Amino acid sequence: MAAAPEPGEAGKGKPFKLLGILDVENIPCARDSILYGSLGSAVAGLGHFLLTSRIRRSCDVAVGGFILVTLGCWFHCRYNYAKLRIQERIAREGIKNKILYESTHLDPDRKQTNGNSSN
Repeated sequence: MAAAPEPGEAGKGKPFKLLGILDVENIPCARDSILYGSLGSAVAGLGHFLLTSRIRRSCDVAVGGFILVTLGCWFHCRYNYAKLRIQERIAREGIKNKILYESTHLDPDRKQTNGNSSN
């Protein structure tokens, strides 16, 4: 009998792919975008149905809500992800330069005391 995987551990089986092409587990922002899109779809469709009682139009509004909310969340999340990656790269380069130039004459933090004193 196989033990159930822990919540923090990734499953060893096949990755979950949406429509056979979108790997939801490995693509950043995909899971959240799909979940928010489906919630937005339900809210938009149900809200439109409660206001107008038109079934077909409510389904159209639900599909449109899904597309808009999913794309909106996707672009917002990917923008923040890209911004975070740029900040990480800048910090990584700064740490590398600090390690490289530390205790050398090129170190910008090192004080210049080579006779520049007025005393």
